[in-house]
Amino acid sequence: MPPRKGSDPWLPVAYDKADAAAIQALRRGEATAGQQLRAIEFIVEVICARNDMSFRPGPEGDRDTAFAEGRRFVGNQIVKLAKLPLGKLAE
Repeated sequence: MPPRKGSDPWLPVAYDKADAAAIQALRRGEATAGQQLRAIEFIVEVICARNDMSFRPGPEGDRDTAFAEGRRFVGNQIVKLAKLPLGKLAE
């Protein structure tokens, strides 16, 4: 797993071969049920850092916080759509 250098939100996240394989299989439309779960959890929880605090202190804190909050926003949108009752959507 490549190391993540600090908590700067623009840095690449740490991942391993199984994470990459799951996302690649999902993209090809060939993911097993386990790979589908692994891929979506990795995307939402690691890449989007949905459950992390987005606040970043310091002189560049506003920009860093905005970047981190953008990642969290994407994760929240994915989870929202995953849990949204389809009956509430207009045809």
